[in-house]
Amino acid sequence: MKSLYFRVVLLFVAIVLISGTLGFLLANEYYQRNMRAYNEQKIARIGQEIVALYTDKSGMDLHAFMTHVANLNFQLYLVDERGQATSFGAPFRDHQLARETVQKVLAGEMYRGITEEQHGLFVTGFFENTLKNSIGLPLEAEGKTYALFVRPSIEQQFGEVHVMFAVLLAAMFLLSLLFILVFTRYLVRPIQKLSHATKKLAEGEYEIQLDIARKDEIGELAANFAQMAESLKQLDDMRQEFVSNVSHEIQSPLASIQGFSQAIRSGGVTEVQRDEYLTIIEEESRRLSSLSKQLLTLASLDKETGLYEPTVYRLDEQLRQVVLLLERQWQQKSLELELDLPDTLITADKQLLNQVWINLLSNSIKFTPPHGTISLSIQQAPSDLVVTIRDTGIGISEEERQHIFERFYKGDKSRNREATGSGLGLAIVHKIVQAAKGSIDIDSDIGAGTTVKVSLPAHERPRK
Repeated sequence: MKSLYFRVVLLFVAIVLISGTLGFLLANEYYQRNMRAYNEQKIARIGQEIVALYTDKSGMDLHAFMTHVANLNFQLYLVDERGQATSFGAPFRDHQLARETVQKVLAGEMYRGITEEQHGLFVTGFFENTLKNSIGLPLEAEGKTYALFVRPSIEQQFGEVHVMFAVLLAAMFLLSLLFILVFTRYLVRPIQKLSHATKKLAEGEYEIQLDIARKDEIGELAANFAQMAESLKQLDDMRQEFVSNVSHEIQSPLASIQGFSQAIRSGGVTEVQRDEYLTIIEEESRRLSSLSKQLLTLASLDKETGLYEPTVYRLDEQLRQVVLLLERQWQQKSLELELDLPDTLITADKQLLNQVWINLLSNSIKFTPPHGTISLSIQQAPSDLVVTIRDTGIGISEEERQHIFERFYKGDKSRNREATGSGLGLAIVHKIVQAAKGSIDIDSDIGAGTTVKVSLPAHERPRK
């Protein structure tokens, strides 16, 4: 398998080659459309100037004049009426030229070989050292007519430039390749570190140090990865704590059941003690049953296995039934209940929401001192409805509110299990409210009471 470093290097090299090729093609297209004709016109003017200069200097020897002009880095090819040709300056690589072309020039026409002849599809045709790639002009000298073919000596004029550009291009490619190798490694190194970090994370090591100070996409990826590692660490801690809490919650009543059942079997207890022990065994069994039901409910809500089955029913009647169900508890503490429950229809899972109201109202009763007040109300809006449970209880600190929906969380560690329960109730409440596409908000301060607001989607009335 090719490494990412190798792939990125190949990609960058391919980009350099492709961009160079496309640049060459664009330059070639520009030459073919614009520079080719311009170059021909320029050489034609030079040829005309050579002819005019010789005409003005008619007393000069023709061969000597042509030799001087050729020394100015021009390639000249002179053909007389009999077809005798003489070359001046650097020789042409190819002297092939149609006889008809020479005759036309001798007859007074200009030969435009740069645009009239085919010299390939690329700009390299500009450097083609052939007689066809020249300008032909008639020349009257010494009583004779000559055909003069003119072309700049590209090799002599720009030979050093060619070498310089060749060195420049080679140096650019090699340096580009070197920089690609270096900077690609710099680019890939953080990704390699992330790959190494994923292996450590898979092995259960969550303390991972990454460079999250970078302000680019890799820095953002590293920051997100570090955040994910921290979340996984918290999740693993919660899992371990969850297992520990479940084990503790199960072990304690099992120990009580085992101890009291052994005491009864030993026969060394009175009838009163026997009844008392059996009552304790029954309560602990009930607690185990409740705990197992709560765990199953949480598991079903986590998997979203179709546990939530909404129906249409009267929410106000459900809340009144919950108040009656818990009547013995709030009357024992002489609590005053204030109800504001207008007729309200809701589409929700009646059984699951019943657990929500029982849990929330039980908590208010449990943590409200005797002779306190609990109010229960429903406020309706076009898009949602809000159930508010407000008490004058002991309140919840801000730190505790941040963890109140965590499983097995118990705000006051000094309280015993009978006072605080299993710590699963509010976690179940939160899950059920989420399943109902609602939200729950708790506002409380120590000694100032607690207000719980549960917002649920309003019942949609059928259109007439």
